[in-house]
Amino acid sequence: MVLADKAYSSRAIRDHLRRRGIRAVIPERADQQANRRQRGQAGGRPPAFDREAYKQRNTVERCINRLKQWRGIATRYEKTATIYLAGLHIAGIFLWSAR
Repeated sequence: MVLADKAYSSRAIRDHLRRRGIRAVIPERADQQANRRQRGQAGGRPPAFDREAYKQRNTVERCINRLKQWRGIATRYEKTATIYLAGLHIAGIFLWSAR
C-alpha cells in the first residue's frame, strides 16, 4: 500500500501502481475532481480512498521527522549503506527508549 499526499495523485502514478498491484491511498485534488465531474459519465468514477489508512501516514511522517534530527541520517553523511543502516537502528533505539 502506498500512502501519499495530493501531489502524487496523477493518473500516471495511479496507473503505474495499479499495474504493479500496489494499492494506492492518495486523496484526489480538487481540480482533478472538478475535471472529472465536468466530463460527466466519461470522467469515470472517483478513485478509492481509505480515510483510516490515510490517517496512518501522519504517524510515519512524524517518525521520519524525528529521525531527521540526527545529522548523519538527515544529510546521508555516512558513505556506506551498512553504516547508514546502523545509524538508523541506533537512532530508532534512542527514539523508542525515550518514549
